[in-house]
Amino acid sequence: MAEKEVILTYEGLKKLEDELEQLRGPKRMAVKERIKAALSHGDITENSEYDEAKNEQAYIEGKIAQIEAMLKNARVIDEDDVSTEKVSIGSKVRLRDLDTKEESEFTIVGSTEANPAESKISNESPIGNALIGRKKGETVEVAVPDGILRFKILKIGK
Repeated sequence: MAEKEVILTYEGLKKLEDELEQLRGPKRMAVKERIKAALSHGDITENSEYDEAKNEQAYIEGKIAQIEAMLKNARVIDEDDVSTEKVSIGSKVRLRDLDTKEESEFTIVGSTEANPAESKISNESPIGNALIGRKKGETVEVAVPDGILRFKILKIGK
């Protein structure tokens, strides 16, 4: 089975690379020291410190493998290639909710970078998916569990 392509902005790529560097360096070394310290206590059969450190080591190694696979399958979106004519990954989109009249702004990103708290929504989310390929001035309807949301696209930027 082919690995899924991971779509990233340059900012997302940098974040993943920084996280990988932290995991491979300081975090890996810290857990290695914890294991060494726990081993110095003697019998490991009932040593909870050793078990916790080994579990953390397994988590870190798994996370390193996951990030390496993501980076191997990454396609970075160049901001210069982001259109201001149509919504695409990397677009910053200003919307007006046609029911509440509230305006909001989102950046459309790949699922790896999605973070609603930072107004970054995935191209795979219902709203992100509905916006892809649309133009300024268009009305977009999105089916969500609570019903249908209706938005007007006010602006598309980078």
